[in-house]
Amino acid sequence: MRILHTMLRVGDLDRSLAFYTEVLGMRVMRRQDYPAGRFTLAFVGYGSEAESAVLELTHNWDTPAYELGNAFGHVAIEVADAYAACAQIKARGGKVVREAGPMQHGTTVIAFVEDPDGYKVELIQKKA
Repeated sequence: MRILHTMLRVGDLDRSLAFYTEVLGMRVMRRQDYPAGRFTLAFVGYGSEAESAVLELTHNWDTPAYELGNAFGHVAIEVADAYAACAQIKARGGKVVREAGPMQHGTTVIAFVEDPDGYKVELIQKKA
């Protein structure tokens, strides 16, 4: 068994695709419209779906925004250098909501960014 994907509902698919591809550097793996159901699924990630978990961005055509609630936490991405990643994300127009630095009560270097729908993405610096 393995994790295939995590699904996030997004209000504006083009805006979300721009964030995940242009700001975070993911690739669109596949995208499919379902006119009868009035929704689109787009899968984004860094590696092949056969080998890596990806994000499924679900856009329900008649729903422009969602309430995030308080149960979902974040998606985590490993980066070589969290400080450099934050600088690159800001330069690409992304929103850093917690600058890179050691986590509280630990030494792991982390940061948080926010996607256009308010979902948090944690950047975890790879240990040497």
